[in-house]
Amino acid sequence: MSDTLESLRRKINGAGDLESVVRTMKVLAASNILQYEKAVTALGDYYHTVELGLTACFMQAWEPTLAEKERQTQSSTTGLVVFGSDQGLVGQFNDVLTDFAVNTLAELPGKKKVWAVGERVYARLEDAGLPMEGLFPVPNSVNAITPLVGQILTETENRNEKGEPSQLYIFHNRPKSGAIYEPVSQRLLPLDEQWRSEITTHHWPTSNIPEAINGIEPALQGLIGSYLFVSLFRACAESLASENASRLAAMQRAEKNIDELLEDLNRVFHRLRQSSIDEELFDVISGSEALFTKNKKGL
Repeated sequence: MSDTLESLRRKINGAGDLESVVRTMKVLAASNILQYEKAVTALGDYYHTVELGLTACFMQAWEPTLAEKERQTQSSTTGLVVFGSDQGLVGQFNDVLTDFAVNTLAELPGKKKVWAVGERVYARLEDAGLPMEGLFPVPNSVNAITPLVGQILTETENRNEKGEPSQLYIFHNRPKSGAIYEPVSQRLLPLDEQWRSEITTHHWPTSNIPEAINGIEPALQGLIGSYLFVSLFRACAESLASENASRLAAMQRAEKNIDELLEDLNRVFHRLRQSSIDEELFDVISGSEALFTKNKKGL
């Protein structure tokens, strides 16, 4: 009986330690969600301003350069950047995104090349049979997103100089209310007529006709650079916010399970402890009665 009680005590202590770890991870996840959501919110107005600037340029003129025309006539190669996670304990975060990317790619023609942000999603994409080209580490803070975006843009530029890929899509999870998120995609390249048409759906907010100072070409180049940067930055920040929301939800479920386990263990422990006490009392009473009977016979 004492061995059983000791075993239960160890299980209770272990569950208590695990609950402390889970609570710490909950606090970290909640803190991370806040910083990434603030980054996404801060990007909203800036992103809209860039889109309006591009709209202003397109209101004056739009003519693809010779290089762009040649690129559009090349054989179609589709590149993908998929933002996932490096760490586990995120529920179906990577699985949902992988299924979405695989189903979307099945509808796209041409050769596919995939870059993953995060080891976990890389493994799932590879298991799904997608042609993996590279792996980027997941940023651990808002400040670490900018270097990652720079690496992606550099890799994209190098590939474009070699004539591939002609299209680039980004895939990530976007947070919704609470711990809910949804997989989304965005066609980032090429910057062609289709892209221009999508951008110009944002109408100029006033009746005053805008004009680019110092010419359209330098303004357009600067705005395009900002557009590519902020699109990737926002995708990464939204992915990180979704990842931590998913982890928070997973930790909440784990904490609930641990609480239920502790309740069961404590109930069994107290029942066995009471049973042990009852047995000891019974032995004492039995011994006392036997001694009393013996003494009485002796008299």
